[in-house]
Amino acid sequence: MSLNIKEISELDRRSVLHPFTQLKDFATGRIGDPTIVETGKGIRIRDAAGNELIDGFAGLYCVNIGYGRTEVAEAIARQAYKLAYYHTYAAHTTEELAILSDRLVRMAPGRMSKVFYGMSGSDANETQAKIVWYYNNLRGKPAKKKIIARERGYHGCSVISGSMTGMSFYHDHMDLPLPNILHTGVPHYYRGARPGETEQEFSNRRAAELDELIEREGPDTVGAFIAEPVLGTGGITPPPEGYWPAIQAVLRKHDVLLIADEVITGFGRTGSLFGSQHYGIEPDLITVAKGLTSAYFPLSGAIVGEKVYAVLEEAADKVGAFSHGYTYSGHPIGAAAANAVLDIVEKENLPGNARAVGAYFQAQLKETFAQLPIVGEVRGVGLMAAIEFVADRESRTLFDPALKIGARVSKAARDRGLIARAMPHGDILGFAPPLVVTREEIDEIVEIAGASVREVMDELVREGRKI
Repeated sequence: MSLNIKEISELDRRSVLHPFTQLKDFATGRIGDPTIVETGKGIRIRDAAGNELIDGFAGLYCVNIGYGRTEVAEAIARQAYKLAYYHTYAAHTTEELAILSDRLVRMAPGRMSKVFYGMSGSDANETQAKIVWYYNNLRGKPAKKKIIARERGYHGCSVISGSMTGMSFYHDHMDLPLPNILHTGVPHYYRGARPGETEQEFSNRRAAELDELIEREGPDTVGAFIAEPVLGTGGITPPPEGYWPAIQAVLRKHDVLLIADEVITGFGRTGSLFGSQHYGIEPDLITVAKGLTSAYFPLSGAIVGEKVYAVLEEAADKVGAFSHGYTYSGHPIGAAAANAVLDIVEKENLPGNARAVGAYFQAQLKETFAQLPIVGEVRGVGLMAAIEFVADRESRTLFDPALKIGARVSKAARDRGLIARAMPHGDILGFAPPLVVTREEIDEIVEIAGASVREVMDELVREGRKI
């Protein structure tokens, strides 16, 4: 059966509950028809109407190897023909899964031991919370259960991972966050620094605030701290100077586990294989997803460090089986896809490309946007970057949210053939192109983004607003 564009749109509108979509606007057609994505190649996608778009956000930071990689499709097909599914309960496995797990343990930062598999970053962080609680129960510290995340951190949308996420619009009307999930200050120097405060001083203050929070709650009640090496959805914000050494000193002082959420930064996006390696982070637990399969198949991993796993194994004779798992944990097709993707990451040195082309990208963005009157900050690392818009550069005053500056720039870019994301926390335009992007393609992205920002600036002038 082959449907036309109108028929697909009508079926979709009647039957799909879309994430992060204004439901009434979509249901009534006020925001138009859905975009029907049909094909993709490299850094570009094509919709059913024949429009080609540069995907400057790699889907949702995830299509790192680019679209249309037949090597991965072939690996998926081979595994599907051989064995489409079997579970991993009671010590069942497959060749692809055993190879992948050994590979991840060896390539991950820190001293890792085992990998537990899920389907998304959200469920992997849900698993991490359960592991923290299980670990502390098994070592006789049943009160040590609170998990501290950060304001503007993003860790998913499930019940616990959504509670860890530090943005109120993920909580509103959803009865989140749950108790025992706490939040400490966002490490954004541009927005959070006091007058005259250096980056190191700002980092020291954030670490002192974390220390005070743990002391106030009681160190015997705090089990873990979860953080992205680089803030993603909260604004694509690299950490300020000295942040991670200062934070880790506090965690070690209070025997608090560190969960590195590498869902975005894992597998090369910062220019290092993992964001933890880029910033000298030594995690106890690591969350991976997105780039693990480049989104060619849903797969996530909770990588468990030796220190934590040793406690779990030692207590097994007393407590019995590890009572956690999903039907699709360690799915053989997902494992095959991940191995094919990691082959590409290694063979084509995508972290190296992210480092070299990313440096060019960061320089071009700063040269093009840093001095514009409505731009407060241009920031990023590797192949993730953001432009933050302000009404006044001197005072760093925000625009009236009703003006929707970030969304307007994003729409103007899309009208010119570029997908760049209006970030949900403020007037921020975000970029995270596939890691296969070239310098020539970066030039296209920056040129389109520049024209889009200038268009919105002209609109503001016509509206009589001072810029």
